[in-house]
Order: sequence, then C-alpha cells, then structure tokens
Amino acid sequence: MLKEFKNFIMTGNVIEFAVAVIMAGAVGQVVNGFVNDIVMPIVGQVSGGVDFADMKIVLTEAVAANGDVAAVAENAIRYGAWINTLVNLVIVGLVMFIIIKAYGKMKKKEEPAPAPPAGPTQEELLIQIRDLLKK
Repeated sequence: MLKEFKNFIMTGNVIEFAVAVIMAGAVGQVVNGFVNDIVMPIVGQVSGGVDFADMKIVLTEAVAANGDVAAVAENAIRYGAWINTLVNLVIVGLVMFIIIKAYGKMKKKEEPAPAPPAGPTQEELLIQIRDLLKK
C-alpha cells in the first residue's frame, strides 16, 4: 500500500497540482496586496475620499468596562470589507482570464490528423470482381 501511495504521489499530475496550489496562494497574496494597497485607495479617492474597509453598519456598540478594555465587542456588518473582496474577485478573474488567453496563444495549434487513405469504392470492388471472373 505504501508503494502504491508513493507511485500516486510521484505522478506528474499530483506534483503539478501541488505547484499550482502554492502558486495560487502566492498570486492571491500579490493580487490582494494590489487591490488593498493600489486599487482601493484610487477607488476611494474617486468616490470622495471614502475608505471602503472602514464602511460598516454598527448593530451593537462596543461597551468599555474599565477604561480602554471592551467588555462587549462591537457587532457590525462590515460591507466595506465585502466590497473590497468583490473588487479582489473581479481582479483575480481578470488576471486568470489573461493567463488563460496567453496560454492558449502560446500552445501550439494542433494539426488535425490526416484522414486514412480511402479504400476502393463498392463500384471499384465490383469491377475488380467482374474482371477476375472474366479471366
């Protein structure tokens, strides 16, 4: 069973999948940084200096018991963070679309397999049979 598992792990598909998962995590961090640090400040500036990450609807205010320590945490709907996540999704989708298009262009155009040589038609076979019978 251990040998079968080793053969399974060492196949190209599993290794390629592992590399893809690691690369996806790295690309995800890059895209997330791009969205949060570059795109969203621009979108916020265009929309009047709004920081989407801070946008929320507070359901219950935080209650402080002793000075700065909150006895009850704030309960809020953070729709601004959700907007950031949607923008992130759109940008990831765009990046994946561009990668797939580039891969499609780089991939060699597969030539169709040549058709097998056509055999004799039914009429040609009948003519050959007739000629053989004449001999």
